[in-house]
This record gives sequence, structure tokens and C-alpha cells, in this order.
Amino acid sequence: MLGETREGHGRDAGAPAIVARGLVKSFGALRAVDGIDLDVPRGVIFAILGPNGAGKTTLMRMLATLARPDAGSATVMGHDLLGSPREVRASIAMTGQFASLDEDLTGRENLMLLARLWGFRGRAAKARADDLLAAFDLSDAATKQVKDYSGGMRRRLDIAASLVVTPGVLFLDEPTTGLDPKARKEVWAMIRDLAGSGVTILLTTQYLEEADQLAERIAVIDHGRKIAEGSSRELKAATASAVLHVALADPGRMDEASAILERSLGHPAQRSAEGGALSVPAGTAGAANAAIAALVTAGIEPSDFSMGQPSLDEVFFALTGRPAGEGQKS
Repeated sequence: MLGETREGHGRDAGAPAIVARGLVKSFGALRAVDGIDLDVPRGVIFAILGPNGAGKTTLMRMLATLARPDAGSATVMGHDLLGSPREVRASIAMTGQFASLDEDLTGRENLMLLARLWGFRGRAAKARADDLLAAFDLSDAATKQVKDYSGGMRRRLDIAASLVVTPGVLFLDEPTTGLDPKARKEVWAMIRDLAGSGVTILLTTQYLEEADQLAERIAVIDHGRKIAEGSSRELKAATASAVLHVALADPGRMDEASAILERSLGHPAQRSAEGGALSVPAGTAGAANAAIAALVTAGIEPSDFSMGQPSLDEVFFALTGRPAGEGQKS
């Protein structure tokens, strides 16, 4: 599927794909990225999580040479970010949150155009386009104009367009934004295949399940700083040994229940996305039992409660104090 690699893909194969030290980027008085260090091994999916406005996209744009750091240093596929930006660009590809395709061209025409820009000629350009269409399950739509594609088809074509020549590092900035669950899982499968072929994936996402499912390592950033890093399992283990999940018979008493649980357990309670349940780090079964007893004493009846490992959602909330998706765009 991937074919020829860009310059730099095989350079010093034992070195990390990305090494960053003390990266800083400010916009006026706002320090969007504030001294971030990263070490991204080759051939892995590495996710960057954070609330909107945390600095995720700014960090990715710096590493992709689209924004110049105010301070710090980095190498990408062995090339210095500031000293050798052309070599960095020759070894990477980037797909943003929205498709960068010509909607009046067909899928095949878009890919052939890009192939020609990369130096493929005549039949070679068409062959590369057809290979990518087949690899991304778009052959049946090859002659359709992109404006008639579904959201999932557009996203697959957009990522295929980034792979006309295979990069060492593929930057994916919220690649499944706006996709339905079925299309999202199709893109997940494609991302796993790319990493399995040796491409390093640096991924930002607002979907914590996405990071949980895909990433070998996750860095959490907030207010421009990296506040945690590890595998999903490591982050969950470091955040809390156990979480109490409580659903109420009377959802109208949610605020009162939240205050009681927070007072009893000493941690902020998080409301579920649907608003019908609470979760709060409990530490031990004894502490959880005492918290449930406090609810009952106050006349608040749980309809269900359980103890379990924290979800990545709960890890994120514990680390940042706010749910994913809150805030302004980074």
C-alpha cells in the first residue's frame, strides 16, 4: 500500500522519530506551548490529549514546520527542526481536521494530481492513485467527484493523499472530527495499519476512546504544559486505584449527591456525558462504602453503584479538572 518512502524515513533507524526539548510558542501574552519535551519512538501511535486551547495543534504545527518555535529545539526523523526544515518536510505528512481536497475533482484525479506534484509521471501517477484508492477501500468511488463523498470517504481520501509518498511521520490533527462511529472505526483500522507498516503517527484527538484504543503512549497537555505521559494503563494506574460510579434514582438530586461524594472522598466528582451518573476516585472499597452511606443518610437513593478502574475520561478529568472538549481551540 505505502510504496516509496520520502527522504529521511530510514535515517538513523534506531533513533526516535521525534525528540523535542523545551518547545515554546507564544501569541502575544498567551503562551500556547510552554516548555514541552517529547520523545516519540519510531513506528508507534503517540497521542496528544488536552482540553481545547491546551496547545495541541500549536505543538503539532511547530513540529511540522508550519509555525516557528520561540524557544526550544526538536529533531524529526533525525533532522533539526530549525536548521533543516526542508529535510523535515521531506520526511513528514500532515492531515488536519478538515479535508484539503478539490471537491470538483474525482478521488482518482485528486490523487493523480498530487502524485504528479511528487514526481510521478503518466501511468506511474495513475497506478499510484489506484493503489491508494484500493488500499483505502475507495476504488468504487474513484470516478465520483469528492463533493459527493460521505464524511468518512473524504477523511480516508484525505489521509490517502498524505501518503502518495510514504512519510516517516504522519501528523494527524483530530482525524475523525465530525465522523459517525462507523466511519471513525474505519479510520482507526487504517491508522493501525499505517503504524504496523512502520509509519510513526502523532495524533491529536478530542475523543478519549480514540487515544485509549489506538495509542501506545499518550501525553496529556494543559495550558501549554505537559502534565502527564505514559500508556493508557499507566495513566489510569497513576490517577486512582479505583473509581466509584453512582447512578441516582432521582437525577434531580445530582448536584446535592455530587457535593456529598466530593466531601466524603476528597476528590471532584465528574458527571457522565449523559448527565445521569457520577464518578469520583475512591481509593478503597471502604471509602466507597462510606460515601454511599453518606448519600443514603441524606435521603439520596442510588439506583446503581459500582467500583472499577478509571476510564481515560476520568483520568483526563482528574489531571486537568475539566472534561475533554472544554475551552477554546488550540
